[in-house]
Amino acid sequence: MSDTHVQRPTSGEYPADFEGYVSLVPEGDILNVLRKQTEDVLTLIKSVPESRGGFRYAPEKWSIREVLGHVADGERIFAYRATCLARGEQSELPGFDENDYVRTANFDGWSLADLAEQFESLRRANIAVFKYLDDDGWSRSGIVNRYSITVPAIAWAMAGHVRHHLRILEERYGLQPR
Repeated sequence: MSDTHVQRPTSGEYPADFEGYVSLVPEGDILNVLRKQTEDVLTLIKSVPESRGGFRYAPEKWSIREVLGHVADGERIFAYRATCLARGEQSELPGFDENDYVRTANFDGWSLADLAEQFESLRRANIAVFKYLDDDGWSRSGIVNRYSITVPAIAWAMAGHVRHHLRILEERYGLQPR
């Protein structure tokens, strides 16, 4: 199924905190945006020497590996939320504390290649979930962390979350894809 009929979510379809993510996503077919972004992320990761993976631009900030691990965790969480809501889940879904997740994940013990493989696997699986949603699945909404959100809003937030962190990696960590 193509998602060309799925419209960009309006501000009433997601919490105000997600506006920053949704606004970063260009107009167009969200599946194509997600596919292209996958390649952008992999290109960026492959451009980073392994020896630089532990770099932090300030002592209290995440390392490059931790940022990439957080991006992968974000993929998992956004996909879980979208899947639950698209399947008609009526229970409220929980939030999460990204700092706690990063602190307990030991991403600095991972190789950049493993982080790239993980992101790629997650993103391809997530695209498949979205690709096969029918109109009813795309039209559903639910409560996540006390806020109402729609399935399309989660897809756009997923793409915007990655774009946000790519910008941080470029602007604050000095990474430039080759």
